[in-house]
Amino acid sequence: MTFSGLAQPIQRGQKVLLKGAVREMQSRDPISAVHVSTDDGAYTITDDNGEFEIEAGIGDVLTFESRDIQTVRHTVLNDEDILVLVKDYEPSTSRYKKSTSSSRQQHRIYLDSASFYQKKDIKKSIDFVAKSIEGLGKRGYKKELGESLTLLGEIYQYYGQYDLAIANYKDALEARKSTKTALLLGKVYVLNKEYEEAEKTLEPLTQIKALVPFQKIELYETLGDAYKGLGDTEKAVAYYEQGLLVANKNQVSPKLPDLNSKIADAYARDNRLQEAEAFYGSSLNQAGRQAPQRAVQEKEKVADFYNRTNQYQNEIELRKESLDELKSIAAPVAKTEGDVISRDTITPQRINYKIANAYIAQDKYDEAIPYLEESIREADNEDDLIVQKDATRKLSEVYRQKGDFTKSLETYQKYVAVVDTLYIRKEQEISRAARFNREIASQQSRITGLEQERELSQSKYDLALTEQQLIQESNKRQRWVIYSLIFGMALTALAAFFYYRSDRQRKLTNNLLALKSLRSQMNPHFIFNALNSVNNYIAKNDERSANRYLSEFSTLMRAVLENSEEDFIPLSKELELLRLYLRLEHSRFPDKFDYQLNIDETLDIDSYEIPPMLLQPYLENAIWHGLRYKEEKGLLSVDLQKKNQDFLEITITDNGIGRKRSAALKTQNQKKQKSKGMGNIKKRIAILNEMYKDKVAVVIRDLNGDSTGTRVILTLKKD
Repeated sequence: MTFSGLAQPIQRGQKVLLKGAVREMQSRDPISAVHVSTDDGAYTITDDNGEFEIEAGIGDVLTFESRDIQTVRHTVLNDEDILVLVKDYEPSTSRYKKSTSSSRQQHRIYLDSASFYQKKDIKKSIDFVAKSIEGLGKRGYKKELGESLTLLGEIYQYYGQYDLAIANYKDALEARKSTKTALLLGKVYVLNKEYEEAEKTLEPLTQIKALVPFQKIELYETLGDAYKGLGDTEKAVAYYEQGLLVANKNQVSPKLPDLNSKIADAYARDNRLQEAEAFYGSSLNQAGRQAPQRAVQEKEKVADFYNRTNQYQNEIELRKESLDELKSIAAPVAKTEGDVISRDTITPQRINYKIANAYIAQDKYDEAIPYLEESIREADNEDDLIVQKDATRKLSEVYRQKGDFTKSLETYQKYVAVVDTLYIRKEQEISRAARFNREIASQQSRITGLEQERELSQSKYDLALTEQQLIQESNKRQRWVIYSLIFGMALTALAAFFYYRSDRQRKLTNNLLALKSLRSQMNPHFIFNALNSVNNYIAKNDERSANRYLSEFSTLMRAVLENSEEDFIPLSKELELLRLYLRLEHSRFPDKFDYQLNIDETLDIDSYEIPPMLLQPYLENAIWHGLRYKEEKGLLSVDLQKKNQDFLEITITDNGIGRKRSAALKTQNQKKQKSKGMGNIKKRIAILNEMYKDKVAVVIRDLNGDSTGTRVILTLKKD
């Protein structure tokens, strides 16, 4: 394949409307249905005359793809028309001939439409795939079916639904073996961190000699990713270098910075910093010759390396260069992970935040403050609550380190306000994600149903044919009936398996979303009461107590936020949080209770894991509803002891007024609050036990015969 066009260089990054055509080299006949795309996401296909129009930036890479031509890439250097000439072009199918069946033509139209909407509207894209399968009819075609399932896997992969992508790639390979599909399956295994499965899938492809250069590069690169995930640096680097060799030989320039960067990553993970720095330098040089977005991506990756190796001055200089280059780029630069666009984009607010952290690591607080303030300002303008939250919290910590406690408190209050807003948004995101997953599950069920219907129709056809043969060959009738019944039972079992797998996936997704929502909730009364305590200390001019209380409170809240994404954390970490929580509550009610934490000396707490903040609501109930109303000073005791080889028993005991009297004293609002808090805990335990097979059990009983005191016994199964 060759390109032609007049070179009139224009400013790098400027958007232009490109026109061009794809034709056969000798006859100059047009080649239609060639997919043309840019690395920024613009997409089109060639028409019946082989012509196309697409908007691209100077320095962008155009990709030409079709199952009938070798995939190639071309860097845009000017705005002149592009003529792509294909040597020895022979269509692999008859869809361009008059004899092509209407069903196959319609199938290709549906697939082209699904490709067009792939990165724009997932529901429309999946719907077109479903129509393409439905249009194949009862008998169907294995090749076309494989193409549809492969595209469906690519759609799920783009949106991060890796399990569904894997299932559809496997189904596509069962319908028809394809090198492209096998490569895609290997990639998604790597993205899903199933590195051994990726190795098993991709290693056989290295024996295929007919791979085109770009497929070889992708194969070696993905195998390198798999071995890097398995911790085998030598093999990973060896495959990356094979990919570099093929890329250099065939002048596939977009892959050069990627492979150099991945070699550097592998060496950096193996703590071979000198080699890593050399390859990062090569990746920077290669990326600088490509689109500005790619150069910024690589600079940020190398800056992260400088950060990990404490080369803060180099990191700051590189990130400042990225800030300058971002000003000439219209949109934020997206980080890419395989074929999936990451939510973590490269934006000015993130880079300013990282520059500030580099200054803070050197105790240069005055230099860090302007970058934190700029990060907060830009994050607020872009509605980036994540960066705004982190930068505000960091700014509060910097003011505290400088001794400016007034500004520290003011900034921390702003941080709390951002966190509250972020909680509300997270709940909305969870709701949208649940709805999105239900829609995806519905679409997938529809496609699965079409597949089952096709297979059942195939079975009916075979049974009808068998009946005709039985009339002519009575001596073979019994054998054919048995075979047909076995085939029908196999189809039924397969249909049941698909239904079970889909239902299990949907149930797991719903459990994870519900668990994430419950996990992120904490009693707001504790947060506001803690802040009131800080205000009381300040009112009394007790700055030392206020600073100590605020420091411990911020440590607790930071730990709660950091652990909110985890199902389980080490027991030792949970105990540290409980000690901190009890110390805060004891500071507020020193005359109401004392507490003690007793741990069996023979107990290895590091071998246990526990859901984060599971015990805190029970301690809160003991303090607020039992001990706080006691006339004399009470005692709160937490005991940990091994019940047997596999179970740990955690006992929370208080000698408060008891549950019966506490219930009589509560206001209507307190009853509602307790009901909600305990309800959340019960829901969390129920979901965790369903997912992890009865890992947690809780029993609550009165301590004494007169209904005073309360004892909570929590049994935790060793993982």
